[in-house]
Amino acid sequence: MRTAAIFSSHMVLQQGRPICIWGEGQDCEHISVTLGNVGVDTVAANGKWKLYLPPQTAADGLTMTIAGKDERLVFTDISIGEVWLCGGQSNMEFEICNEKNGEALLSALTPDCGVRFYYTPKLHMIDANFDAAERSTCWQTASPTAARAWSAVGLYCALELQKKLGVTVGLIGCNWGGTSATSWIPRETIAEHPQLSPYLDDYDRAMEGVTLEEHIRAFDAYAAYQGAWHLKSTAYKKAHPDASWEDIEAACGKSQYPGPMGPKSERRPGGLYETMLSRVCPYTLRGFLFYQGESDACYPDTYGILLRALIAKWRKDWENPDLPFLFVQLPMFRYASEPDSGSWAVIREHQMQTAQTVANTALAIIPDCGEWNEIHPSDKSQVGHRLALLALAEVYGLLTQIQAHPPVYQSYETIGDTMILHFANGALAPCNNPCGFELAGTDGIFYPTCAKISADTVTLHAEQVPCPTAARYAWADYCAISLYGENGLPVSPFRTAKA
Repeated sequence: MRTAAIFSSHMVLQQGRPICIWGEGQDCEHISVTLGNVGVDTVAANGKWKLYLPPQTAADGLTMTIAGKDERLVFTDISIGEVWLCGGQSNMEFEICNEKNGEALLSALTPDCGVRFYYTPKLHMIDANFDAAERSTCWQTASPTAARAWSAVGLYCALELQKKLGVTVGLIGCNWGGTSATSWIPRETIAEHPQLSPYLDDYDRAMEGVTLEEHIRAFDAYAAYQGAWHLKSTAYKKAHPDASWEDIEAACGKSQYPGPMGPKSERRPGGLYETMLSRVCPYTLRGFLFYQGESDACYPDTYGILLRALIAKWRKDWENPDLPFLFVQLPMFRYASEPDSGSWAVIREHQMQTAQTVANTALAIIPDCGEWNEIHPSDKSQVGHRLALLALAEVYGLLTQIQAHPPVYQSYETIGDTMILHFANGALAPCNNPCGFELAGTDGIFYPTCAKISADTVTLHAEQVPCPTAARYAWADYCAISLYGENGLPVSPFRTAKA
């Protein structure tokens, strides 16, 4: 008898909801779980068992005992509080030790700060080494050493929630840099949506004529080369902080990232759903924190379908159609060597539309948190803060909509050669030199425009557009941001219509 790997001493269990405990056992084996003074029994079937403890109130310092036929497990120092899963790719994964103010934050962390972390092991595939690697994990309490690899976004958010709520907050890190949202849902879910077929087609083409053994050999060779390359390039960048990508590759050799697509690639459709997400499901949660989208800019027009499919699948797996899903809109970003394709603008639009149409979701707007030519901004404090604002408003009811959300574009009207944009949810902040606004007429050609901001409207005019039919703001992969609410939160990039 044993539990799923995510259960250990120091774990945080969700308050106010039935607590799911599960694991493996012999068929017909009687399993007893006791938490404090509460006990529940079940019987294993088909090698597995699962039970639910009744909802509990917040507490710390509890002990859980799990007894089977021959084994007895004891987990200590358990807290009951709030649990959030931190999903996505590299900007959610971004470690606090690499964050702009991370070392200062780490130096102040102590085990009694009220935040704990479980890092779902990053495993490429289920093989002979999988079980041992998964079993080496456990929940961690905070310290300057233990917390170095924790998600910076998650930690900033959790510390703010802990301060406001006064309970222990547990984070489950379940993320991997460079991965598509298709990595985090099963292939069967992707196949249900014909618009997403290019993802499966790309994978199938990559595997044509390649055996599993051949792929594993190729991937292992890539991993060895890329690991050595990463060490060399990191040292080179440290010695030459202004080096371009071309300079780095000239000195260190060509990067082979992201390596061959196939059954061992973390980027494969359904891969991390199998090796990571399903391993921590259905651990009882308050909700999801999600920061992803960069790796799906190759197919921006279908991102909304993909994101909604992911939300629905995760909620179904956790057997809760209302589970809160708080996610982060992509910031401003473009590599200096690449043209502005506008693909990130389309992703942002899909993210906003999803937040506006899918119940119990909310979007953290962060266009001002991006960096030119750097896909991993080093300051994650505002991202974590804005997720915390959403949680405090949408989940815990401690803030108003105006406190947690920026104003949002709602509608427009045209009067002669002028277009007036209307906004809801609070007042706009004044700006002396607003930028990023464009107007187009029936020809669909956009021109920069003069803008005048009032409390709930923006008035636009451009000499080249005598009869405006469409407007847009900050519609680019990377551009300056000038439109904020009086609450200090930036307005999401938007367009009035597809010209």
